[in-house]
Amino acid sequence: MEWPLYFLLYLGVVWAGPKLMKRREPVDLKAVLIVYNFAMVCLSVYMFHEFLVTSLLSNYSYLCQPVDYSTSPLAMRMARVCWWFFFSKVFFILRKKNTFFIGLLNTFVHIVMYSYYGLAALGPHMQKYLWWKRYLTSLQLLQFVLLTTHTGYNLFTECDFPDSMNAVVFAYCVSLIALFSNFYYQSYRKSKKT
Repeated sequence: MEWPLYFLLYLGVVWAGPKLMKRREPVDLKAVLIVYNFAMVCLSVYMFHEFLVTSLLSNYSYLCQPVDYSTSPLAMRMARVCWWFFFSKVFFILRKKNTFFIGLLNTFVHIVMYSYYGLAALGPHMQKYLWWKRYLTSLQLLQFVLLTTHTGYNLFTECDFPDSMNAVVFAYCVSLIALFSNFYYQSYRKSKKT
């Protein structure tokens, strides 16, 4: 029963943090952000490798993989990488659900994304090397379309995976497609027209 304590602690920090910082100068987190972003690249590479290798060794189906409740070595290996996947989401306010396909795709995108953020955190002199931001946004949109297609497929076929989890992921991905499409339009299409 430790998770409620961690959850409450997290909510307390999210609630109290802005109040404590209201009248203070912003903290210079450049070094922390650089280390964090490159640590997330390393974690994402590790998780991508584990998701891919474990799913291949277990002969997982990329279309419909039921939840494996066993304690076999490969099931436990997948459980560990899912735990790291969820733990890494604390920084994103606990999002997504635990199908290995989602984790596999998400960790690949995170390798690219955190590489971009890590380079950007190094400072303005790196801007000339960050011309690919638009393509990162496109990659993220592609990820959400693939995840929406994947969960939509599982919702309408006989798949021994909880429909409630698929429905939540489906709705979440549709909202991300809308938000990222709007960002893409505002950042890249609208600026061309003006």
